[in-house]
Amino acid sequence: MAKRNKISLIGAGNIGGELANLAAQRELADVVLFDIPSKAEFAKGKALDLAQNGAILGYDSTITGSGDWRDCAGSDVLIITAGIPRKPGESRDDLVGKNIPIIRDVAKNAREHCPDAFVIVISNPLDVMVYEFQKMSGFAPNKVVGMAGVLDSARFACFLAAEAGVSVKDVRPMVLGGHGDDMVPLLSYTTINGVPVSELVAKDKLDAIITRTRGGGGEIVKLMGTSAYYAPASAAIVMAEAYLKDQKRMLAGAAHLTGQYGYKDMFLGVPVTIGGNGVEKIHEFPLTDAEKAMLAKSAASVQGVIDVANKL
Repeated sequence: MAKRNKISLIGAGNIGGELANLAAQRELADVVLFDIPSKAEFAKGKALDLAQNGAILGYDSTITGSGDWRDCAGSDVLIITAGIPRKPGESRDDLVGKNIPIIRDVAKNAREHCPDAFVIVISNPLDVMVYEFQKMSGFAPNKVVGMAGVLDSARFACFLAAEAGVSVKDVRPMVLGGHGDDMVPLLSYTTINGVPVSELVAKDKLDAIITRTRGGGGEIVKLMGTSAYYAPASAAIVMAEAYLKDQKRMLAGAAHLTGQYGYKDMFLGVPVTIGGNGVEKIHEFPLTDAEKAMLAKSAASVQGVIDVANKL
């Protein structure tokens, strides 16, 4: 009898709920929507609502709400959203002191209950949280990735498509670096149906779009009063599906570097192949001098927050 996949979502808030909705509608797996014991009833209620939604839309994935890590045992994929979301005026880095203790607790329980899972971290500050999770859990680096580049690239593509007056389906963006204000949209590798984007969008417009992409998360926080959740959830589901279906997708993700692009012992957004063995390859492409300088600035920002986390 074929085994059904299992995805456990650590955090039942806005992103967790949308993750459960997408995973169930795509019938990727049975879903456990997990939260801390004080929020277990909330997780159970959201899971029940989604299960009833399945009776309307016709999906058969089982959705369970829980506050018990034992219900996550045997998960094929863990997607971690646990942590305090940003508020207006906060940067992602402002969250490090609040969210490091949370990710350490998640890592301990994941090691105990889900040692074979592929782990996708969404919690902010992203690059530091995925670094801390891998360090504390002891998971193989290829089985841990941060969801950032897919989201950042999507924001870049959205703004480029609107400016160029083309379908977003034809935009092929690439964004490297940390998930923050120093991220690196790569114009040299961004195309619209194979045409370099600089041929279709004026430089001043491109500069404005890059600035808006870097501040894309903050723009939403300012408007809504909390972090984005629809697009981040979709980005993580794309990564989970690539793993579960061994799709060999080339995606931007925060991966463990061992010298690629000149950096090591850190997680940083780079192009990776995700398939049935997790992060199967890190792609290293030539960068212009300007792009190298931007990536160095981004990596330095990430390292600075790692240094803060290591002292906590």
